[in-house]
Amino acid sequence: MKGYNNKNMKTNWFKKVGWIYVPISIMGVVISLLAIIFCVTVFIAVDRNSHSVSDTFYGIFPYFVSVFAILFWIAGNTSKDK
Repeated sequence: MKGYNNKNMKTNWFKKVGWIYVPISIMGVVISLLAIIFCVTVFIAVDRNSHSVSDTFYGIFPYFVSVFAILFWIAGNTSKDK
């Protein structure tokens, strides 16, 4: 495309506040809610078959870390304070 420049596209979905990112747009809220809903679903599914707290923790850990790493990456790349 002629004249297309990625730097002209403003995608401020999050704002950095301390060490965390706070959603400041509808897309930021939607992505954050999807991550939280996924984590709740994983927690319920794993906890249903767990026999102890450590079973639950070991079951949810890889999913939670992956989801929040991806969320942090998206927030960092679409934040107001780069």
